[in-house]
Amino acid sequence: MSATKALQKKKSLKKSANRTSASRDLAPERIAAILKALDEAYPDAVCALTHRSPWELLVATILSAQCTDVRVNMVTPELFKRFPTPEAMAKAEIPQLIEIIRTTGFFNNKAKSIKGAAQAVVDRFGGKVPETLAELITVPGAARKTANVVLGVSYGKAEGVVVDTHVFRISRRLDLTKSDTAEKVEQDLMRILPKDHWIRFSHQVIHHGRQVCVARNPKCDKCNLEQLCHSKDKTWQS
Repeated sequence: MSATKALQKKKSLKKSANRTSASRDLAPERIAAILKALDEAYPDAVCALTHRSPWELLVATILSAQCTDVRVNMVTPELFKRFPTPEAMAKAEIPQLIEIIRTTGFFNNKAKSIKGAAQAVVDRFGGKVPETLAELITVPGAARKTANVVLGVSYGKAEGVVVDTHVFRISRRLDLTKSDTAEKVEQDLMRILPKDHWIRFSHQVIHHGRQVCVARNPKCDKCNLEQLCHSKDKTWQS
């Protein structure tokens, strides 16, 4: 056999092995086992952002970019006390908003986004946060992740899967996706997860990412998904 043919055969065998591995990773039985384990570990997982309405959740989610939910929850009570409605926030001055949200980081852009969101909700949606993904993503500051959070939590509508840093990292660790962007990971998850799990899957994985499957030195010895996980950065093997 020539060197060229040997190399081609080696590549072909590798591709075949990769396909077999991917098929095994995404087998319905394995997906079901992962979802069962998440349900057992986090049966009551909910959104960690404190809010009383779809509007408050929209603002809180915009503020949560590159910021912890704990910090956002420290800021929003004063924000909503000063500007309780979209109408009130639309009339706010940018410096007034910055003064309140400064500790969430990226405060200039966030102030512009939440004021712009307020103006859009008032001017285009009659003061009510829209209930469709197509409409929500036209609101300043509300990209797909933010829109999916609001739709899922406030309206119980699953039009997509929330992919934050935890969902992105853990979905890849569990070999549910090989994709390298949040948008592609979301599409992969939408293909393999039952739609009735889209909303709670994200909440559960976010809690799992904060408590167990942390970015560095994951607590694999405390993980009830450990036997289903074959990640290269596991810190413990049963």
